[in-house]
Amino acid sequence: MGAEETLGAAQPARPIAAPIIFLIVIAFHFITWGLERSQKRASMNAKAIQLRTEIKQLLKEASTLAQPSTFAQAAKLRRLAAAKEKELTNCQETHTKELKSSFEYYLQIIFVVKIVTYFLLVCWFWRTPVAAISWRLVHPFGKLLSWGGGFYSSDIVLVGIIPWLVLTTRVSKFVSYVFQY
Repeated sequence: MGAEETLGAAQPARPIAAPIIFLIVIAFHFITWGLERSQKRASMNAKAIQLRTEIKQLLKEASTLAQPSTFAQAAKLRRLAAAKEKELTNCQETHTKELKSSFEYYLQIIFVVKIVTYFLLVCWFWRTPVAAISWRLVHPFGKLLSWGGGFYSSDIVLVGIIPWLVLTTRVSKFVSYVFQY
């Protein structure tokens, strides 16, 4: 009874499955990260930028009118700037609500697609090893990594789909965190 007979009970690991699953998981993280980033960028609209420049200009003009004879005109400009600031806050609130609702909708769709994809991957690779790793590399965690893979030996660990998804999710979060900075 050699190692070939022992491995015959379990299906061999698919060499391309592990990188493909990793690419799927990291794609989901980068899509989510990209949507969140574009949401932050889109929070500045043209009207808000225009109102900010008008407010700055009005306050600048009001500060140049510091003489007693021009006090009324300076007060009028400050009141106008305060009204524009209120308009700016209202504009920002409505714009933020619109953006938040639209981006949350897309993030929920991505979340649902991700859950369905993970479920399909688990169904497809259940009891089928995703990767084969030397026992020495994963010494204390060999049995944990072989869960769902169907096989554990003293020489080789066949990694199951659920531990592989957990591992690739953590790695992809780290990779997306590194690319943020």
